[in-house]
Amino acid sequence: MNDFDGLVAVVTGGASGIGAATAQLLLARGATVAVLDRSFSAVEKVAVEKSGTEKSSMLNVPCDVSDSASVASAIHTVADSLGGIDIVINNAGIGAVGDITANDDDEWFRVLSVNVVGIARVSREALPFLLNSQHAAVVNTCSVVANVGLPQRALYAASKGAVQALTLAMAADHVKQGIRVNGVTPGTADTPWVGRLLDQADDAEAASTALRARQPMGRLVTADEVAHSIVYLASPMSASTTGTMLPVDGGLVGIRVV
Repeated sequence: MNDFDGLVAVVTGGASGIGAATAQLLLARGATVAVLDRSFSAVEKVAVEKSGTEKSSMLNVPCDVSDSASVASAIHTVADSLGGIDIVINNAGIGAVGDITANDDDEWFRVLSVNVVGIARVSREALPFLLNSQHAAVVNTCSVVANVGLPQRALYAASKGAVQALTLAMAADHVKQGIRVNGVTPGTADTPWVGRLLDQADDAEAASTALRARQPMGRLVTADEVAHSIVYLASPMSASTTGTMLPVDGGLVGIRVV
């Protein structure tokens, strides 16, 4: 399937986890992909194997979504290098652990700046290019914690609740301009961040068991599963889908099996 042929997609936080899986899938479906991540030191084109011996290239661009100047530079680098922007995947985010007493003001500002304002920075910078696209789409990575209270996630949940509200507001603002805006709400996913959380636990095996058990499917969501949902929402084949939050949570919000 090459439903993204001729389209340029930007994926923030695309160097690992859900972002990396999304970038690879977009590439496989025909998109030209720019990965924005703060882990890159310079703009670089990277050769990527698409299928068999077929090769393509992915543009890696350094970007810190908490810094407006960095975002502006990255977005304009993509547009100048690739001829425009059709799709924005706002995936960059950071975690936070603890109840309401666990994080000071600086940490609240830091997490909200990346997880919420980061989406605004990237989207507003990309907006002029999206307005010129016939297939403009934005997909924001939210979280199941926007819809269900989980322990020790106060700051993270607040940020992702804001992401969900922002996604719906953006969808309303831009639907008449031909820009679709949707979001995904993953459950606990098998990503590097979750791996680091488990490494810090007193009993990593018990903590891993608990995370799997709280999802009705009895396992963690995979990065590839979330990526498929993101790409579905971004695809021109989903042209009538906007203002939708798509759960990829193993049934955590919707069903009870005990």
